[in-house]
Amino acid sequence: MSNIKEINRRRTFGIISHPDAGKTTLTEKLLLFGGAIQEAGAVKSNKIKKGATSDFMEIERQRGISVATSVLAFEYQNIKINILDTPGHKDFAEDTFRTLTAVDSVIVVIDVAKGVEEQTEKLVEVCRMRNIPIIVFINKLDREGKDAFDLLDEIEQKLHLKVTPLSFPIGMGYDFKGIYNLWEKNINLFTGDPRKDIEDTIEINDLSNPELDDLIGEKAAEKLREEIELVESVYPDFEKESYQGGELQPVFFGSALNNFGVRELLDCFVEIAPSPRPKESDTRLVKPTEKDFTGFVFKIHANMDPKHRDRLAFVKIVSGKFERNVPYLHVRHGKNLRFSSPNAFFAEKKEVVDVSYPGDIVGLHDTGNFKIGDTLTSGEELNYKGIPSFSPEHFRYINNADPMKSKQLEKGIDQLMDEGVAQLFKLELNGRKVIGTVGALQFEVIQYRLEHEYGAKCSYENLNVHKACWVEPSDPKNEEFADFKRVKNKFLAKDKRGQLVFLADSAFSLQMTQQKYPSIKFHFTSEF
Repeated sequence: MSNIKEINRRRTFGIISHPDAGKTTLTEKLLLFGGAIQEAGAVKSNKIKKGATSDFMEIERQRGISVATSVLAFEYQNIKINILDTPGHKDFAEDTFRTLTAVDSVIVVIDVAKGVEEQTEKLVEVCRMRNIPIIVFINKLDREGKDAFDLLDEIEQKLHLKVTPLSFPIGMGYDFKGIYNLWEKNINLFTGDPRKDIEDTIEINDLSNPELDDLIGEKAAEKLREEIELVESVYPDFEKESYQGGELQPVFFGSALNNFGVRELLDCFVEIAPSPRPKESDTRLVKPTEKDFTGFVFKIHANMDPKHRDRLAFVKIVSGKFERNVPYLHVRHGKNLRFSSPNAFFAEKKEVVDVSYPGDIVGLHDTGNFKIGDTLTSGEELNYKGIPSFSPEHFRYINNADPMKSKQLEKGIDQLMDEGVAQLFKLELNGRKVIGTVGALQFEVIQYRLEHEYGAKCSYENLNVHKACWVEPSDPKNEEFADFKRVKNKFLAKDKRGQLVFLADSAFSLQMTQQKYPSIKFHFTSEF
């Protein structure tokens, strides 16, 4: 049964962090070790700073932040690794939350100087709710930062994780000497020479060995012995089962920019991270080892290649195997579709694949059939759960700034909203279009992409809305619902799927409306 062999060699994980913690740099270095790229984007070549490999949208290169989740795959030690690099910026959190439905484990990157930041707390909470196994990577050790034990305490308290260090720093910042690897019992010396791809590793099974004093100096050696003794007495021993069950989180230290401590992380990850896990659907739990194919769309990206105006739906394969040119059931539409050129990814490079297995992410060319959360199967009618749309927090009217390009604007808005970049509401009263986003930066991204990908210009007008709630009446025909629609007419809109939405102008008005119309439910996510 080659399927099981293929499933066991898959590792699909996401990298999450606060902006600027070095997530994209870490992704690059992992690819470097996997031999997937020959030089990192951070390498300055001919005095031109190349963009990071995983940030392929033009606006990302300009702003220096990741806006969309990118998918990268490579082989390392005969293990097929799929990385989903997510945006760290809170304005793009919705994309990150949806991506977390498609991963089997995550690596959380923390900046040694800043420690645990707000965005990290939110994302880790989502992982904890779903029992996703977490590895913590504390980055930027070549800079001055917080004490290692203080950081470990902070991770335990703020993120509510139970940690166990599998590597430990020797010094930090100016006196950073290297890392002691508790997992492999060796020392990695830091030379600080960025031209060296991989640093010197020296096997040291016994820390009392006098050779240690010669390597890092007596003072540093003594301090390391004390710290490792403390680590071994305070923190629990690493257990693979506890980690995979989401109960114990191993911690690694390093400097992604200097390619330091990354190989240790990758070697350990390949050994301990879970292969594809079962996923809950609306009817049953689906196991990856099942014969029949199932998968779900967790992301849609328009214009991966601006020359071709193509839309790609990213599908995470949950069970069975996905084969090219075989018809699969699109459950929501109830019709069969076949795909002649499913893609596997390496950032913006794509290649057509014949067969993909559970854990893999395939990109399917889409002419508008898919939306986020859609399920594809070999015929069984089931839907995967837990890919919500969140209630937006920022609202603006969108106006056409170039009447000659109204068709392009229409198409652009339509496609970008399918991506889940933002949500579109049409007011019942006058048909005006309102865009709602989770973060204010999204408006800039939409404006930029409309102009550069669709040749359409838009302008915005402020709109005073506190929150959008999806409306679910207990009985659409009753008097109360009719009264609600009459009284609140100017605050009502339809979303892209035609569902009724109440745009409350303040927290008080929302509260009063909920009290006045008890038979109506108001939802803050659209998945109900």
